[in-house]
Order: sequence, then structure tokens, then C-alpha cells
Amino acid sequence: MILIPAIDIKDGQVVRLSQGQFDKTTGYDVYPLVAAKRWRDMGAQWMHLVDLDGAKTGVMRNKEHIMYIAGKIGIPVQAGGGIRDMKTAEDLIKSGVKRVILSTRAIEDRLFLKNMLALYSDKVCVSLDCSNGFVAEHGWVKVTTIKAVDLSLELEALGLQWMIYTDIARDGVMAGPNFEQVQAMLNTVKKINLIASGGVSSLEDVVKLKNLKSSEGRELWGAITGKAIYEGKLDFKKALDTIA
Repeated sequence: MILIPAIDIKDGQVVRLSQGQFDKTTGYDVYPLVAAKRWRDMGAQWMHLVDLDGAKTGVMRNKEHIMYIAGKIGIPVQAGGGIRDMKTAEDLIKSGVKRVILSTRAIEDRLFLKNMLALYSDKVCVSLDCSNGFVAEHGWVKVTTIKAVDLSLELEALGLQWMIYTDIARDGVMAGPNFEQVQAMLNTVKKINLIASGGVSSLEDVVKLKNLKSSEGRELWGAITGKAIYEGKLDFKKALDTIA
């Protein structure tokens, strides 16, 4: 399992939300590229970048930051937040982004997702941002009646290879992941590479996620951590060494 640092960008600055609520934002006195270099130098193998303004409005506002980091950082980058048209995805991939993360548009428009998969295949990742097992969309503002496990099976049938499962009730509050839901997702998908996100806040959390296995013995491909490493609750380098 790979531990992936998150860089959430709002108005050009690194921030973290609490439970996906835009009025509960913690800002950090660091520019996105500086943060990216910090985690890279500690040994990060991947970087997770999110345009929070784009996630909320549907139009990426921090795309230039993301493209610049992807071209300069020297390790693979996955990026999302407001990717709701082919041109935006194309721009990001051409800049060096290795995986584009879709959410709202992929949920609402299967044809768009099919076209994306036909063009970019394993460069496409869908983020299932969930509350109590139900999918949220529009930057976590609206919770749907769609069950995450049901949607994951549908997306797997379309050929999706990468998925992020985020429990927004746990995200940014450092209360620990929703291990039960992560386990359920791991048991549900058979071919999708699953990445867990939300609440990863201690070394124990990281180790427990690494030890999760599906009924067939499949493990998580990765786990994303954010607020905990910025606030020193989780020693990123120690966590990497522990699960190496």
C-alpha cells in the first residue's frame, strides 16, 4: 500500500476542509509547490492534488498550480476537483498528470465516463466521496441516494481501473478512517485498484489500512493523508518507513 500526501488548493494556497465543508477551512502558510517538494523529499511515491475551488464550482480555478507541480515535481501526480469536460482532462494529462480524478460528472453522465475511459483508460480515476455509505457530489455539497457499493460495481463493469473512496464524515477531523466501509468497498470491487481517503491521522490508522484484505486476499493500493501530516499528528516519513 502506498501512502499518498494530499495537497488541497483553494485560492492558490494549501488548505484542508473539515468534513468537506467549505466554511470550515484550515489554511497553511505554504504554497502548493513547496508542500509538494516537502513530501517528495520525505519519500512520497505519488502526490494527490485537489482544486477545491473547482470541486465546488465545476470549473478548475487552480489548474495552473497543478499543471506546474506535475511538470516539476518528478514523481507521479493524480489530480481532481472540477474536471467536468474533456478539454480540462486533456490539459492536465498533457502537462504530466498521471491520473485525472473524476467525481460529479462521472456520477451524473456515464457517457462522459465511457468516453474518458476509451481515450485515457488507466489514467482515469473516479472518487467516490461518501457520507454514511451514500455518494456525495458537487464538491461534497449534495449527498445523493446512490450507495457507494452499488455504484462501484457499475463503474467496474464499465472498465474503471482506479477508485478513491473518501468518507467525508471522517475527512479533516482526524477521527480515524471508516474501516468498516473501506473493508466493504474492498470486498465489493474485484478489478479496481482502491485508494482509501478520509480520517487517516495516526501511524496505527496507516498500519491497519495496510493490513486490510478482501475475501480474495486483495489489499488497498493506496491511502491518502492530509491534515494529520500538516499538523504533525502523523509523521509522514516514519509512516512510509513503517509500511515499506
